[in-house]
Amino acid sequence: MRCPHCQSDTKVVDKRDAGEHTRRRRECLSCSQRFTTYERLEPVELMVVKKDGRREAFSRDKMKTGIMKALQKRPVGMEQVEKTVDEIEAEMRKTFTTEIPTRAIGEAVIKRLRQLDKIAYIRFASVYRNFTDLGSFEKELNALKQETQRPSAAKSAQAADAIKE
Repeated sequence: MRCPHCQSDTKVVDKRDAGEHTRRRRECLSCSQRFTTYERLEPVELMVVKKDGRREAFSRDKMKTGIMKALQKRPVGMEQVEKTVDEIEAEMRKTFTTEIPTRAIGEAVIKRLRQLDKIAYIRFASVYRNFTDLGSFEKELNALKQETQRPSAAKSAQAADAIKE
């Protein structure tokens, strides 16, 4: 950082984080003048690329609304919903720098809902994957049933092995 008085180099004398910004007290190495700067992170605006190629700004609220609809009348608290939305947004910002395909957002939501609440997962998947008939719905339910039963079978086998020892 250059001194605003003489354009020489400066050093940081004091630094404090103040919520959404960082306050730095600086001193010029040449003229010894002191001044304060404020630094804040300016997040890059992410654009969502729709299936038809249109682009629109990423909306955390829009994603949260979709998740809330799937979780309607389910025993999941708002704290867990906020955490889920935070995780998905962080994953999207980490994986994509400027543009996110809608498919990536949808798959991330499905993955989290599958872990969070099976009923909400099926609700969201039925809309997102556009189930057109009962067969596609049954196929997804059967896959979920098999996944749910596998851990139980594995735990039973582990318990049986423990008893043998």
